[in-house]
Amino acid sequence: MAAEKSPKGFKPLINSERTLPTSARQVGPVDPQERIEVSVYLRSPNPSDPAGDSQYHAQQPGQRMSREEYLADYGADYDDVAKVAAFAQRQGLTVVQTDIATRRVVLAGTTQAMMAAFATDLQRYEYQGITFRGRSGYLHVPEELDQIVVGVFGLDDRPQTHAHVRYYNPAAIRPAANANAVSYTPPQLAQLYDFPTGVDGTGQCVALIELGGGYKDQDLATYFNQLGIKTPQVVSVSVDSGQNTPVGDPNSADGEVALDIDVVGGIAPGARIAVYFAPNTDRGFLDAITQAVHDTTNKPSVISISWGGPESSWTAQAMQTMDQAFQAAAALGITVCCASGDNGSSDGVSDQKAHVDFPSSSPYALGCGGTTLTATGGKVTAETVWNEASANGGATGGGISDQFGLPTWQVGANIPPSANGQHIGRGVPDVAGDADPQTGYQVYVDGQSIPIGGTSAVAPLWAGLLALVNQKRGKAVGYLNPFLYQNYQQLASNQALRDIVAGENGAYKAGPAWDACTGLGTPDGSLLLTGLATE
Repeated sequence: MAAEKSPKGFKPLINSERTLPTSARQVGPVDPQERIEVSVYLRSPNPSDPAGDSQYHAQQPGQRMSREEYLADYGADYDDVAKVAAFAQRQGLTVVQTDIATRRVVLAGTTQAMMAAFATDLQRYEYQGITFRGRSGYLHVPEELDQIVVGVFGLDDRPQTHAHVRYYNPAAIRPAANANAVSYTPPQLAQLYDFPTGVDGTGQCVALIELGGGYKDQDLATYFNQLGIKTPQVVSVSVDSGQNTPVGDPNSADGEVALDIDVVGGIAPGARIAVYFAPNTDRGFLDAITQAVHDTTNKPSVISISWGGPESSWTAQAMQTMDQAFQAAAALGITVCCASGDNGSSDGVSDQKAHVDFPSSSPYALGCGGTTLTATGGKVTAETVWNEASANGGATGGGISDQFGLPTWQVGANIPPSANGQHIGRGVPDVAGDADPQTGYQVYVDGQSIPIGGTSAVAPLWAGLLALVNQKRGKAVGYLNPFLYQNYQQLASNQALRDIVAGENGAYKAGPAWDACTGLGTPDGSLLLTGLATE
């Protein structure tokens, strides 16, 4: 769609176009004097893409750049920052923060000033019981900032994502499945997936991105005491005024936060766990990720993300800017694990088409799909695609991206055309793990011990595994996707990746090698470590 006509002296900010939800209802004007903040992301001054360079697509994973090298080569250009500051002053806005590494300038001002500065109209809307500040159409920037500003976030504060978590609900599951329901502690799953022993993640930091809810120290102490494990070091990091704020209801976002911490801590209790709390908006999500990637205090080697939404619910500028943040993570040797969604191949969209979930669809994320796991005597006896969608119990997300093209490392993986047509794009997921709430994870949240599933559990499962691998290797694995695909035949023949060949998620069926339900399969952690140790 062509960009709309801009006011004199302005140009449309390409890819910033937003639409309102079909059933959104306008409920009134915004307060013109309300103070709001926006994050303005700037272009990279270096025309070469750090993650696009051949060295970052190398077969051998590992640390590629120091943070100092990245800042020198890819930090924001100071002239660009100065132009944004001058623009802000003219518009009556205040520069609150400038972050050269993330190429982000935070501006504050009244809604009236913001609407004038970016030539947009903000109104109050109500949608599904939630009131938000929204906009439609394009944002606009002054001509002197055209090509400098790549994204502006925070004007529209509608909820952007949801947690990919599913609770065990006997009433919603087939009777035969209920008869076999079981839940596992993270150490039990680590044993079933043969995770490396003799390591506990010491020296590593795992970042968790959370867009709501919180945790209680007493809950963590109780849970890990029950496991007979020392409580890991957990620190909360505030992003855009987000806070560790437990709701007190296990069925709230508290369940997601507890699941993430309990899984990572149960697998890698020696790792530092940094929990980045941000508002559930596109700005909050993006700022949390860029802050985690460039955090020089916690320095995470793995980031776990269990929140997302269908690609169709995002602006192109948000997906592209977040994808660039993941490219920076790849350049810095940080692995990003993302849940692939819990609503099958539709990803919860009711248009009868197939959709994939973002951010798992970013080529720089390790997309994590879900299985149903059966075990006897401490051994996995069967594993199939997780799909209880017919009983409203959820199903693993996966499919073909409409936003991102086929990565070079997926060229030989026989990625099929999208179920929507002949388009071949980025295939999701890359790997999988137990996600069915009937064979789910035993966690402790808001004073209750409950089983939880969803692909939300698979991202921290893989994050915990990689913390162990990183410790054992003595260096970070980093951008793992190229290695897994380029070495798939050997990894599969050695059973380092266990192929899942039974089941479907709606539009796609499991089969030999990669498929759009469980990717390349589930891990044998020790054998995967062996494969990685040879590089």
